Amino acid sequence: MLVRDAMSTMVLTIGPDHTLRQAAALMSARRVGAAVVLDPDAGLGILTERDILNSVGLGQDPDTERAHDHTTNDVVFAAPSWTLEEAARAMAHGGFRHLIVLDAGGPAGIVSVRDIIRCWAPARQQVSA
Repeated sequence: MLVRDAMSTMVLTIGPDHTLRQAAALMSARRVGAAVVLDPDAGLGILTERDILNSVGLGQDPDTERAHDHTTNDVVFAAPSWTLEEAARAMAHGGFRHLIVLDAGGPAGIVSVRDIIRCWAPARQQVSA
């Protein structure tokens, strides 16, 4: 199975000046764990629920902290043609749970560990039945 089969094509994109509270509200409303940050200066980045949690845990104010200060810009991107094994390997190696999927130079989707598990779980259940 390929990344294109598992990824979510509804990508939440935010700007670098969104506050962490705004980002968290958008992520919560869409029920996603990550947002793609479109920064004209830094390019594509990713802001995850863990980034927001770490900031709040440090006592930072989510109403004044901006996405650009918590965005990962050194991003590993996936291609839609990657296998789920390749995506899982990249996540395990990098220690993260989301990959931005690029197609034609832009974000085409996001694949998460949860997406991969959803694809693999039915196959594994049939084998053990």
